This record gives sequence, structure tokens and C-alpha cells, in this order.
Amino acid sequence: MSKPMDLRALKVGSYIIIDGEPCRVMDYTKSKPGKHGSAKARIVAVGVFDEAKRTLVKPVDAQVEVPIIEKRGGQVIALLPAAVQVMDLETYEILEAPLPEEEITSKLASGIEVEYWRILGRTRIMRTKG
Repeated sequence: MSKPMDLRALKVGSYIIIDGEPCRVMDYTKSKPGKHGSAKARIVAVGVFDEAKRTLVKPVDAQVEVPIIEKRGGQVIALLPAAVQVMDLETYEILEAPLPEEEITSKLASGIEVEYWRILGRTRIMRTKG
């Protein structure tokens, strides 16, 4: 799920959808309006799931899509070779998330509580709790 937003309302650290991929804004610069044109904004963002750098250049008054991020708590049930099984602490639903980066994966074990994000129907473990 996503919602439309004006490009001028974005800040560094906010999230945007570029090429169908949710991204975190790392750099935001605006150019001055020209004699016949409008001001342009240049956004450099990094993908939440694939860590790829993406660039977007559009007029400042353009509409862009902003992802709705659902931040939830869960408990690790099992570590699989390529994924982690997590049980949601509110709904007791069991879901699979891909293995996070190495520093978080080293802390994971059965019974550990984690915070995971659901963005556009995909899941990512962001951090361990406690």
C-alpha cells in the first residue's frame, strides 16, 4: 500500500517508491527555477530490500508514491537456510522473512524478539529487541 505525496514534502530519511521498490531518501537537492521552467528536485535513495542506489529527478510540485510501512513485533520460531520464520506477537500469524544482514543474523535464535517491517507485501527484519 502506498499514498501520494508532493515531492517538496520529502526530507532526508523519509521513504519513497522508485521503480516499484521502496527506498530510503539519502540525499535531496533542489535546483532554482529557470526562466521558462520550474524548480527540479534530485533525490538519491537506497532500496530497503536490495540496498541498490536509485536516483529520481522530477519537478518539485510532482506527485510521488510513498510506501505505508507497517512496523510489527515478532518472535523467531526457526532459522531456515535462506529465511527466518517469525510469529507475529499480536496476531500469532507465522511468516517467513529473508535473512537480514550479517550483524542481525548473528543475534538471531529461536525465541528472540525482533522488529519487522511490512512494506508493499514484503517483509524484512530490521532489528532485534532487548
